[in-house]
Amino acid sequence: MAKVRRMKLGSQGLEVSAQGLGCMGMSAFYGPPKPEPDMISLIHHAIDSGVTFLDTSDMYGPFTNEILLGKALKDGVREKVELATKFGINFADGKREIRGDPQYVRATCEGSLKRLGINCIDLYYQHRIDTRVPIEVTVGELKKLVEEGKIKYIGLSEASAATIRRAHAVHPITAIQLEWSLWSRDVEEDIIPTCRELGIGIVAYSPLGRGFLSSGPKLVEELSKEDFRKYLPRFQPENVEHNKTIFERVSEIAARKGCTPSQLALAWVHHQGSDVCPIPGTTKIENFNQNIGALSVKLTPEEMAELESLALAGSVKGDRYESEVSTWKQSDTPPLSSWEAT
Repeated sequence: MAKVRRMKLGSQGLEVSAQGLGCMGMSAFYGPPKPEPDMISLIHHAIDSGVTFLDTSDMYGPFTNEILLGKALKDGVREKVELATKFGINFADGKREIRGDPQYVRATCEGSLKRLGINCIDLYYQHRIDTRVPIEVTVGELKKLVEEGKIKYIGLSEASAATIRRAHAVHPITAIQLEWSLWSRDVEEDIIPTCRELGIGIVAYSPLGRGFLSSGPKLVEELSKEDFRKYLPRFQPENVEHNKTIFERVSEIAARKGCTPSQLALAWVHHQGSDVCPIPGTTKIENFNQNIGALSVKLTPEEMAELESLALAGSVKGDRYESEVSTWKQSDTPPLSSWEAT
């Protein structure tokens, strides 16, 4: 199995495995929760293989994914990993609400620490940006949690370039988590250059296009009704018919290269730069092992150019999410002065 190299994530001192493990699908969104003993075995296998950067959130489940990780990290395992979790998406009274007010930030951090059974979170992200609260206010509270030793590093997920700049001015941001893959390229124009200018690490979620770049249309046919991908625009029949050509081209290039489509798609993300850490999720050890193989796939400039050409803007049909789900495009917050005036 390929050796997993280490990398510096951002410029604040955090070091992680160059590929992480997204844990969401173990508990939520991708069909029913998977058997707990199997998932704990998978997490331990990942750590033993050198993948020590684990990603969760308090809304995966909700709460159950953090509880699962807490069980997996007992008996000395905690010291071997870099643990990232997130806050900001609240399910109160059955409604989805984005919150970033100081009281909520503090309460959710305490809740995550308890569920994970730890004293300090390595990387704590704001999962979605609360557009009612100036980003300076949210990051100000996170800064206090750093000073109190409850979190080590601060991250943002799905934040615009302007929001990242304002946040970073309050306290250095270590990492930005965003969707980046061969078929999700909208972050490249402003957000990636902003991260690089400020020395912020880039964590790429869904680097395999939520599995489509691994399996193509076959994946969509096999989704259970509890799987939220079934309702995403890109997975609708009229869009799948168009999008399958991307998968077919990836498969052709992978066959020529002697690797799997998953490995090729992940290798493309790795080749974006030494400041990028993809966090593919899986619930199967064999898929995990295959994903690790991406670290040893070397792409030539010609192969990179070929992959670029099939992933140009406009070649993918359907948005990443349904229209009511907020992304970095809806993440600008009011000025700090508006908060201070209330």
